[in-house]
Amino acid sequence: MGLRARLRRLFAPSDPRGIRSAGQIRAHRGGYQSMLDREATPTDLDELREFVATRTGVEFYLEPETTATDTTVAAVAADGEWIRRRVGSARVASRLATELHIPLYDAGVLGYPAAMRRYKRS
Repeated sequence: MGLRARLRRLFAPSDPRGIRSAGQIRAHRGGYQSMLDREATPTDLDELREFVATRTGVEFYLEPETTATDTTVAAVAADGEWIRRRVGSARVASRLATELHIPLYDAGVLGYPAAMRRYKRS
């Protein structure tokens, strides 16, 4: 069977109205799972706690879940040094910020501090 015939069979409508079931294409993709699909772990939260404990003026910037990553937080110190870690949800980020007594901002609304863009890792 040629490539054109295989593509036509794969993407042809399953019924006369052109409606396909959700599993038809997925069934041909195999069991692949991207390495980016990892969920937040306690280690991620511990790394954020350590960053806050060892830097001054740290603020959290909440980043929403995307197709590639779970909900994340960018922790930004006063000098612009930053790390990004998965947190799982906005609720977890809020609880962690409250626990650490630091502000939490929505990066989609507020953006990022200029110091973060200027910071150069050595």
